[in-house]
Amino acid sequence: MSITDVGYVAVLLSLVVAFYSGVAAIVSARRGLEELEASARNGVFAIAGLLSVAGFLLFYAFFSHDFGVRYVYVNATRDMPWYLKLSAFWGGQEGSLLFWAWGLSIFTAVVIWQNLRRNREFMPYVIAVLMAIQSFFLVVLGFVSNPFERLPFSPLDGQGLNPLLRDAGMLGHPPFLLAGYMSWSIPFAFAIAALLTGKPGAEWIRAVRHYTLVAWAVLWIGLLFGAWWAYHVLGWGGYWGWDPVENVALMPWLMGTAFLHSIIVQERRGMLKVWNFVLIILTFALSIFGTFVVRSGVLSSVHAFAKSAIGPLFFLFLAVILVFSLALLFTRLSSLRSEQTFDALVSRESSFLLNNLLLVGITFAVFWGSILPLVSEAVRGVKLTVGPPFFIQVAGPLFLALMLLLGICPLLAWRAVTWATLWRNFRWLLLGTLVVAGVLPFVGVRNPWAIVAYSASAFALASIILEYYRGVRARRRFSGEGYPKALSTLVSRNKRRYGGYIIHLGVVIMAVGIIGSLMFQKVREATLSAGESMSIGGYTITYNGNAEVFMPGHQMIQAKLDVLQGEKKVGEMGPGKSIYRNYENQPVSRIAIRSGLGEDLYIVLAGYEGNSLATLTVFVNPLVAWVWIGGVVLLLGTLVAGWPELQARAVPVRRPVRRVVASEA
Repeated sequence: MSITDVGYVAVLLSLVVAFYSGVAAIVSARRGLEELEASARNGVFAIAGLLSVAGFLLFYAFFSHDFGVRYVYVNATRDMPWYLKLSAFWGGQEGSLLFWAWGLSIFTAVVIWQNLRRNREFMPYVIAVLMAIQSFFLVVLGFVSNPFERLPFSPLDGQGLNPLLRDAGMLGHPPFLLAGYMSWSIPFAFAIAALLTGKPGAEWIRAVRHYTLVAWAVLWIGLLFGAWWAYHVLGWGGYWGWDPVENVALMPWLMGTAFLHSIIVQERRGMLKVWNFVLIILTFALSIFGTFVVRSGVLSSVHAFAKSAIGPLFFLFLAVILVFSLALLFTRLSSLRSEQTFDALVSRESSFLLNNLLLVGITFAVFWGSILPLVSEAVRGVKLTVGPPFFIQVAGPLFLALMLLLGICPLLAWRAVTWATLWRNFRWLLLGTLVVAGVLPFVGVRNPWAIVAYSASAFALASIILEYYRGVRARRRFSGEGYPKALSTLVSRNKRRYGGYIIHLGVVIMAVGIIGSLMFQKVREATLSAGESMSIGGYTITYNGNAEVFMPGHQMIQAKLDVLQGEKKVGEMGPGKSIYRNYENQPVSRIAIRSGLGEDLYIVLAGYEGNSLATLTVFVNPLVAWVWIGGVVLLLGTLVAGWPELQARAVPVRRPVRRVVASEA
């Protein structure tokens, strides 16, 4: 028996154990059999072990150059560097599905271990739901998309990854995106468990808050890596092209964002119970939809695999999830009545609801634009597509409204706000926003939409700063601490609130970068002979001919450029095109980027002829660096908001001792 046979057997055994654990968990819950529940838990740990064996064996097949394994043959070559062999694991359909199932097994084992002594009523049903999800992926891996399938012979070398995927960004983007999709299984499982046990109150919300933050943050890392990968690999001058696969990754993140805000209202006021179940069901369903779109190839995308047999299976699984979950929710409606009602239109809970409606509206707009080709082909027989202008025109105003709401919400009180309080909280912010709007045209920002967008961003930023200022001031009055200590204590004792404000700060910083790069990008294309120059955005680029560079597995034609900014030479740049041994007809652009906090100079070798002629496409992209900085700040805020609270230590209170003097005796 070969090692790949062992891996395949491990997958099949995992399927058997998953089915057993799911059934055992349900029976143990119905009949109160603790030993059977313990057996189901042990099955979860066994699956994590078995799939770890399968995963490591597939890694071994890649690094040992076992090209008799079809998946290794298709995705690897002998001369690929180690990091590409590592990323080849999830570079194709079969490996990415194994990674999904493997990650779910480990995450499930961690969740079960953390809940051995808490949430005991939920856990059997949580196990059952997770094992049902796991079983689906294991059926696909075992019988439809086997990563351990062997060829009838063992070639000496493989074909290798698609040239577009031969980049270090593959180490981050796919695994985090897949892990993000997978992680939403946990909150979904707790939600279904809460419905099945008849306990749809705040208990399950408290149980899933940290798991939800993890899923949300991991998916965000995948999106951020994806934007960075697209920016420096695809060569069209941007980082987000509203590609269908980009869109299906964004949708569960948007819906999860709505869920994270909405559960605050349920915890605080006992409201929006049904809405929260709907949000988490749709978030998980959109995660499966994202996996379905990439793996089925039903939507054209630079990210998607070719059409395959697993598409109908994923569609059926998605249908089962929605029908079962929503039917179960419908049967529990009588126990999901809100404990309170909205007291006023202008209140914090109302702003949270509006936030949810905007996020759901953006998600629906992105969903509709993404599936329009399928709908139009089914209805009219013509495949219509929509491009970035549609998404920008539809989703842009909604994002702008979200930015305004981001500044308004922190300054609203729960239940109701008086007009006097509103005026006191907002008068200086509004005045400052008007000042920003008036100053922007004098610093070169004359696009009306840019003025509105930057003014809204300034309003949100000022609101965040004001909240921190008020908190620090109150802390200093109470404790007499210095500003740094007061700020540190404020955040450490209110991690969820002030971590959330750091997340909002990250969003504002990203908005500054997105507005700048979207509305003020400069682009020019020119064909140059050796010695000729072109100018754009204050840069002068001189072409000095082409060089041929040989690298393992491919060769690159590289344009040699001198770059001047004004009269000063600021560097040399070398955009190129790589031609891989097994993909001669698919040259891949190698982008040259000179990054700075103010702008990026982004150069693509669009074409060449011999050693002395090149066609260059040059972009000047303002403020792109702030997109990445804002994304990192957002992650920092998530870390702060999700950091476990330390138990408060009791401090003895010193009471003054009353001295007795002689006159009192």
